[in-house]
Amino acid sequence: MSNPVIDKAPANEAPALPSAPLKQPRLPRWAPFGLALASAGIGSGIGLLAGLESRIQWGLIAALLYVALTMLIAGMVEGSRQAKDRLATSVIWVCFLLAIVPLASLVFETVSRGSKVLDGYFLTHSMAGVADLQPGGGIYHALVGTIQQVGLATLIAAPIGLFTAIYLVEYGTGKLAKAVTFFVDVMTGIPSIVAGLFIFSVWLIVLDFNHSGFAGALALAILMMPIVVRSTEEMLKLVPNELREASYALGVPKWRTILKVVLPTAIGGITTGVMLAVARIAGETAPVMLLVWGAMEINNNPFEGPQQSLPYYIWLQWKSGNPHAFDRAWAAALVLIAFVMILNLAARGIARWKAPKTGH
Repeated sequence: MSNPVIDKAPANEAPALPSAPLKQPRLPRWAPFGLALASAGIGSGIGLLAGLESRIQWGLIAALLYVALTMLIAGMVEGSRQAKDRLATSVIWVCFLLAIVPLASLVFETVSRGSKVLDGYFLTHSMAGVADLQPGGGIYHALVGTIQQVGLATLIAAPIGLFTAIYLVEYGTGKLAKAVTFFVDVMTGIPSIVAGLFIFSVWLIVLDFNHSGFAGALALAILMMPIVVRSTEEMLKLVPNELREASYALGVPKWRTILKVVLPTAIGGITTGVMLAVARIAGETAPVMLLVWGAMEINNNPFEGPQQSLPYYIWLQWKSGNPHAFDRAWAAALVLIAFVMILNLAARGIARWKAPKTGH
């Protein structure tokens, strides 16, 4: 008679634990938005009860409450691991809002105040014959001066910066390349007034030239050059070495490889860097105040006599301290912001247009 077979678990095998559910409870999709509304309401209530007049303080309280409530409720419903993820996400959103609110406030304030006098007359007339206390006048002379000074600075700085970057990436070895890199790094951080003082001492005192738009353009070119060098250098480094090696394998000399292969591949990024450098110097005031001065009438010759510019025009009008001058200053600031924004959009468009096309 055979014995019945009894299945037994091995002695060394641990007993099976109850399996956890695979699907954890989750907060609904509208939870972050609802928590944000609740935090805003509670933060406003705390601000009112505490007698805080600044809406910024209300917003900071609401932001802290949003982060705390998100982590607390997510921990209760979804667990500690998901709560940490929610915490990181909420902190990122709060930092984004803290960064975007001042920018949006600046744009709103400039548009609302600058649009009072911004019209065709304002853009096509100068301040000749118009006192600061009187209404009227325009920014045509300042707009012409800014375009000419920035254009001359670009004509000076862009080629020098481009050739410097090509040397550092394609040819630079040894002590000279290290020295050039060091001085480019130093020039990146110099204040604009230092560049203005340098041109003032060399161009006006040593060489005995007069104040002019070209003198200001020289100082702006010094500020622009390190930005062009750095951006161009990074774009050239992104060009694959395989392209260079393929060109060398075909017997193409190095200078022609740079001209026909490397530069066309990186032209989009190079153009973007130049445009961003132009936007960087368009709002500089200190070199213009020191080297160009300002003029109430139109001066179309940047090589002779004082010339106005938009940043200096804004400073002069704001210094006048009367409502008409304030309106002109806000309108000029709006034009300057639009000028910089157009340059940035143009840079993005050129970068996308000239980006290498990948085949499918």
